[in-house]
Amino acid sequence: MRRQIMKQYGFHFDATRCTGCKTCVVACCDKNGLEDGRQFRHVLAYENGGWRQDRMTGAWHQDVTHGYVSVSCNHCDDPACVKVCPTKAHAKHDDKGGLVLIDPAKCIGCGMCAKACPYGAPVLDEKAHKMTKCDACVDRVVKGELPVCVAACPQRALDFGYVDDLKAKYGEGAHIEPLPSPAMTKPNLLVTHGKSAKVVK
Repeated sequence: MRRQIMKQYGFHFDATRCTGCKTCVVACCDKNGLEDGRQFRHVLAYENGGWRQDRMTGAWHQDVTHGYVSVSCNHCDDPACVKVCPTKAHAKHDDKGGLVLIDPAKCIGCGMCAKACPYGAPVLDEKAHKMTKCDACVDRVVKGELPVCVAACPQRALDFGYVDDLKAKYGEGAHIEPLPSPAMTKPNLLVTHGKSAKVVK
């Protein structure tokens, strides 16, 4: 059952536009001062199809296609990280558009959230021994600006806003491989996908 809040923020990703350049990843790392090995956004590669042999000629043909998916914390309606956090450091903030944020004062760096999240969003800051993740650039959003990953994308494959507005603009969207089933956490991520992508339910 979806949480009932005033407005829910979410991301839109257009797989037909993404070239896998990872500008979104670099922009996020720069903005948040992340060291090598710690990322809040990831670009995943996928491929579908295979080879088949023509029975008449014996010739081999392929229909292999590939693409990319840019993903971060999806500020889920039913976030696994919030459920397992022993100190309640993870919380969904209805007053901030349903964003899932971490309170560093409460976090003990146990990593339970990272184990529970099917998107691999929480990552450990080894120096501070605190869990960290995408906060949708809430400091920018409150000023009416877009998250830096969205603003940086040269192909405009990413967008951010209230989920209802994104659905009106792009449609319902779907989850595609290699993402997990959206039934797990009810993520606020809409994906526009190409014909070759495999939809997951």
